[in-house]
Order: sequence, then structure tokens, then C-alpha cells
Amino acid sequence: MNTPDNWRKSSYSGGGDGNACVEISDRRTHIAIRDSKAPAHGTLTVPTEAFAPFIEALKAPSAQ
Repeated sequence: MNTPDNWRKSSYSGGGDGNACVEISDRRTHIAIRDSKAPAHGTLTVPTEAFAPFIEALKAPSAQ
């Protein structure tokens, strides 16, 4: 996969030096997501139109 160059850190980086966060890169057809502490370890890609529902699903309380 050709990884994007324009990575942005999450605004919810956590305390201290912001090591507990992810980075995203907005591309025309997808959003790429990676761990900011280990960017070379892999990238999750989500279709652009699915990104907002993906984030909402992560925020939703788990149904147990």
C-alpha cells in the first residue's frame, strides 16, 4: 500500500507527551489510521464515507 504523507495526530492525545494517540491521514477515497508510537507497524484504512460511522461506533457504549 502506498501510505499517505499528511498525517495528523488526534486531538485526544492523552496526557504528558501525547504518546497515547493515533494519527489519521485524509485521502480522496479513504481515511488511513495508524499508531503514532509505531507508524511503520501498519495502517488501517476506512472508506471516506464510512469514517464518521466508524468513529461513532467506537464512541458508543458497548452492548453487553
